Amino acid sequence: MSSQIAFVFPGQGSQQVGMLADLHEQETIIRDTFTEASEALGIDLSGIILTGPGEQLNSTEITQPALLTCSVALWRLWQQRSELRPAYMAGHSLGEYSALVCANSINFADAVKVVNMRGQLMQQAVPAGEGAMAAILGLTDEQVRTACEQAANGDVVSAVNYNSPGQVVIAGSAAAVERAIGHCKEAGAKRALALPVSVPSHCELMRPAAEQLAQTLNNIAFVTPEIPVVQNVAAKVASSPEQVRENLLQQLYSPVLWVDSVQMLANSGVSVLFECGPGKVLSGLAKRIDRSLSATSIESADGFAKALELTS
Repeated sequence: MSSQIAFVFPGQGSQQVGMLADLHEQETIIRDTFTEASEALGIDLSGIILTGPGEQLNSTEITQPALLTCSVALWRLWQQRSELRPAYMAGHSLGEYSALVCANSINFADAVKVVNMRGQLMQQAVPAGEGAMAAILGLTDEQVRTACEQAANGDVVSAVNYNSPGQVVIAGSAAAVERAIGHCKEAGAKRALALPVSVPSHCELMRPAAEQLAQTLNNIAFVTPEIPVVQNVAAKVASSPEQVRENLLQQLYSPVLWVDSVQMLANSGVSVLFECGPGKVLSGLAKRIDRSLSATSIESADGFAKALELTS
């Protein structure tokens, strides 16, 4: 285990048709992981990941198991190729499930089914068109929270993703989010734009989804992660399997404290992050959170090989 390395796992927004296509063609463990996930759900998830259509991949209940599967497949390949194990893991929103699978806290097939259900419940919690999210750039966290308070007027709107200094995502009812966008622009935001999503994640509107998801999670066996996982809701490592489960439920309607989570890793001696999943979103955020951090995505054959070189 290296005290200087952490693996981080992306969430929704990092998906695209053809994820891991090159490694899927080259590596048996990638293909086997895709097949295992497809069998767990009883659908051709592998085919959707590799060839689409994009509309189906972007459906929340498909996006979540697809991203989980890609992240777990990359981790399994890493285990085959390297004896190095990170000191910590962390995942952004959905990516927390990926981290917990890779840390052997929850079974992969169980997790695939859970996140599929999670996506369905999130979509059902707020009818299409009634919820919204927006990215706010160039304001302090406090300015964004103030804008949300001014915009609420009895509706739900709050800061939900603290992604990097000066980059906060808000979520809530569509009308309140629109009002908050206006307040943020008045406060001097560089950009304040609605995001193309159908679910207002991590706000109070998701509490009913959490209450329903609890019924599923209570029937899933959790164990203490073999590698410490920094969870979103408190930017801390949970002290017990029960706390891991409770944090996953709270995560649905609570902010993602990603800045605090990455800073916790840096304060614990981590200097290198490997982004274990599609895209490079978390790698980009890491450098804006703490310039001392090095971040590398291992989603491609070239990126994977670079990461192996860095640790050899």
